[in-house]
Amino acid sequence: MDKQMNGQQFKVTESSLLLAFLLQVVDRGRNYTKAILARGQVLVDGEVETAYNYALEPGQQVTILKQAPRTEKLNGVKILYEDDDLIVVNKTAGLLTIATGKDQQPTAYRELNSYVRKKNSANRIFIVHRLDRDTSGVMVFAKNEKTKHKLQNNWKQVVEERTYIALVEGEVKQTKGTITSWLKETKTHQMYVSQSTNGAKQAILHYERIQTNRQFSLLAVQLETGRKNQIRVQLAHIGHPIVGDKKYFSKSNILGRLGLHAKVLAFTHPTTKEQLRFEANVPDLFFQKSKG
Repeated sequence: MDKQMNGQQFKVTESSLLLAFLLQVVDRGRNYTKAILARGQVLVDGEVETAYNYALEPGQQVTILKQAPRTEKLNGVKILYEDDDLIVVNKTAGLLTIATGKDQQPTAYRELNSYVRKKNSANRIFIVHRLDRDTSGVMVFAKNEKTKHKLQNNWKQVVEERTYIALVEGEVKQTKGTITSWLKETKTHQMYVSQSTNGAKQAILHYERIQTNRQFSLLAVQLETGRKNQIRVQLAHIGHPIVGDKKYFSKSNILGRLGLHAKVLAFTHPTTKEQLRFEANVPDLFFQKSKG
């Protein structure tokens, strides 16, 4: 920690949760206060504290730094939010969520597990949902099994919004639409649209065209169901495969990656019941390649 960093110091005089205390002493609104917490600008007794529900006791000292201290950089993930139950991150394209088998390549899970264990060797994280390796954007991980199960078992109820941005091949004519399909998986783990409902899972998504030209279209996609490779399979099935998605019949690779980004994830916090909404900026190239 850089001891030369300037900051405001406050003495705790009565028991309080950290966020409530900060809202009193900072007086710049809830969003600003949560942001300085997430960026690591709040110290309690000299240690960075990001949990908004951290319990303060009389005699402790809270310091608010003018800028976040330098911390070890996480590879491929940027923390958007953290408390005692959750970590929300923006994952880069090319990083696996979790490895399969004994594969030792970098994953979002390994990065975050290492991060929480530096604070306490007993800490660990838990997978709640996944993004494909080449999909970037917002993901949530649990910091305990109770939170993991609350989120997974009630995913449809707690998630208010899941918006993806997809750069697809071709000019999408309709300004908006809904795609309903039945998906199955081959023995080689390839998903496909089945003409029969027998043994298949229903998949529903809604899309809205953002911009288009004759070669590419940019779509905002909202998932009603969360099936494996759902967006990739369903858009390919209507003749607009996602750019860079060779597995599902794309013929172009103008981005050098998959043209799919998880832009928004909004959900109800399983413990506090607070409404949380997180957004990860869409790569500029997505807009440039679909500009009319």
